[in-house]
Amino acid sequence: MAVILDGKMLAKRLEEETLQRVQKLKEKNITPGLAFILVGEDPASVVYVRSKNKACERCGIRNVTVHLPETITQEELENELGKLARDPEIHGMLLQLPIPKHLDEAAAIACIPPEKDVDGFHQMNAGTLVNGTPGLRACTPLGIMDLVKLSGVETRGRHAVVIGRSAIVGKPAALLLLEADCTVTICHSKTVDLKSYTRQADILVSAVGKAGLITGDMVKPGAVVIDAGIARVDGKVVGDVDRESVESVAGYLSPVPGGCGPMTIAELMVNTVDIAEGRYRG
Repeated sequence: MAVILDGKMLAKRLEEETLQRVQKLKEKNITPGLAFILVGEDPASVVYVRSKNKACERCGIRNVTVHLPETITQEELENELGKLARDPEIHGMLLQLPIPKHLDEAAAIACIPPEKDVDGFHQMNAGTLVNGTPGLRACTPLGIMDLVKLSGVETRGRHAVVIGRSAIVGKPAALLLLEADCTVTICHSKTVDLKSYTRQADILVSAVGKAGLITGDMVKPGAVVIDAGIARVDGKVVGDVDRESVESVAGYLSPVPGGCGPMTIAELMVNTVDIAEGRYRG
């Protein structure tokens, strides 16, 4: 039976460590500040931002939410981003995605200075990850790596298989695993015979958002399985992994909910304090 990698427990530990760092910064008259830009009334986005606000409060981070109407123009959005970019009390900025379809997401993200890009989505920060130089990293991939570390499994020389090639999770997770000396295979929707790859994985990361994609017969016995997918089935939040069948095969399993979700928010707090301290991971 797989050992469950408790993301809630690990996230709480990270938040406690972050609070201690914030307290030390406040002794130097520095209060880390994080701004959330929310466009429109997407219910999931509203909930996500509220969760992030609460995490900021637990960590002692000053947080500001700029809630903009769905009808805002691209120019107006970029002006709002520019104001926050110039605010010296704002250390990190986050544009909550998705934004309304009439807006240019890439152009908006480009308005966030790379040194304030707490999400790690700016092309310059993506480039530092590719080059292996210090920079701000995307939060979910950072959470994935900390869950792998929690398993205690040595990454050096292990075969990691990542399912999903998004710029937000799949690609950066693969690069972080490569930095950790894994041999990495990336699978996606056009991969032929997915099972033949997943059965080879010592570390299996699924970031697709398709419920039940990974079943027990697709997992190498004893593997570390990180479920970074989110889907809804009958109103319930589930992941890519069929927990019942995989739990009896895997050595370690991060669940949904309770795995990557809380870790993503905790890593966001860590990134904000990293910015305030003037240091980056990598």
